[in-house]
Amino acid sequence: MLNSRRIISLILVVVLLVLVTGSTVFAQAAEMRLVWWGSQNRHDRTIAVVEMYEAAHPDVDIVYEFANFGDYWTLMNTQAAGGQLACVMQQDYAYLSEWARNGLLQPLDPFIESGAINISDVDDVYLAGGRVDDQLYGLSLGTNTQSIILDLDAFEAAGVELPAPDWTWDDFEAIALQLHEALGTWAYGSPSLGDDQIWTAMMVSLGTNPFSEDNTDFGYTDDQPIIDHFNRLLRLQEAGAIMTLEEASQYAGGPENSPIVAGAAAMQYQWSNQVVAIFNAAGEDRHLRLWTMPRPANAVGSANYLKPSMFFSITAECDMPEVAADFINFFTNDLAANEILAAERGVPISAAVREHLLQSIDAVGAETFSFLELVAQDASPIFPPNPPGYNDLRNNVWLPLFHDPVLYGQIPVEEGVAIFRSEALAILSGN
Repeated sequence: MLNSRRIISLILVVVLLVLVTGSTVFAQAAEMRLVWWGSQNRHDRTIAVVEMYEAAHPDVDIVYEFANFGDYWTLMNTQAAGGQLACVMQQDYAYLSEWARNGLLQPLDPFIESGAINISDVDDVYLAGGRVDDQLYGLSLGTNTQSIILDLDAFEAAGVELPAPDWTWDDFEAIALQLHEALGTWAYGSPSLGDDQIWTAMMVSLGTNPFSEDNTDFGYTDDQPIIDHFNRLLRLQEAGAIMTLEEASQYAGGPENSPIVAGAAAMQYQWSNQVVAIFNAAGEDRHLRLWTMPRPANAVGSANYLKPSMFFSITAECDMPEVAADFINFFTNDLAANEILAAERGVPISAAVREHLLQSIDAVGAETFSFLELVAQDASPIFPPNPPGYNDLRNNVWLPLFHDPVLYGQIPVEEGVAIFRSEALAILSGN
């Protein structure tokens, strides 16, 4: 029979074994990899939120990587080829469908159905851009849209009423002429109203996608809306109501040198996530407002669509998808986390987060939040990502063969549109 001293010794040995072996089981946190691109400001804010999540979940250790946008996709393609993708990756609208259809991402729908990712206060219009073939592969981390910045002081000085949210390009032309006549300045500055992104927004408002589903053709056959638009721009240039390309070149550079900041124009085109620098450069004594994009008179919907600035996606290789989903949910819905993130990636998709941040964001942020709420009421569906070859189409066809020669008065609009269609189709047909 064992004596008491030996029994105590055996008990101590068992306890020590449990402590030693158990520590490797319970003390070692599960590692989950996370990767994103961005500026140092984004890195700092994201890391702070990662640390906040880890503090609340001591059983999870998030190992993160980050890079600038160009290096990021080189890194991601290398990791995908080697089967070494992180659990959670930041995704871009231009690449989401390709990655999803190549089986590199997991659909998020099961995590939404289980409640692991809570979207109860997220309007469906903020989710649409993350869907591929009717499944959600990316949860938007921020939203932006195209806008026309209005100088309210200039409108008041000219005695011109602000346009309705559903204003047309005919309305724009009439307002521009009124502003120019009353103020003697340009009604509109730069960048060009012939921008290719204005063209694609115009097609969306007419109820069509810019390109065919297989990316080998245009999604429309009637070029008259583009012809009408560029003829309007030529009329406004001739009247002195908008800048010529030569005049706009004087304002090249950063936002502090833009025409609306200088008081040289009453309106300016800009993406909503790029207006902070313009508002700040203009100064607190200026009264600027974000407004909706004009649409053709025969439009069937808004010329505004909500574009996700970026997404979080869970990769197919992730071996702890429940943890990944929980982190994405935290990143999306936690109020304290979003105070740190401060809408740096764009306007948050959660209504509760937006309402909470309104208590602390500055006037420019509040204006942007309010504008996105306005646009969301009437936004058109976002069109599919641009096709392969789009940069070639824009840089080597749209600008040098159509946009520039037409607005410089070197060729008629109709000829320019015909050249654009012919040369663009030569690129698209190779897809």
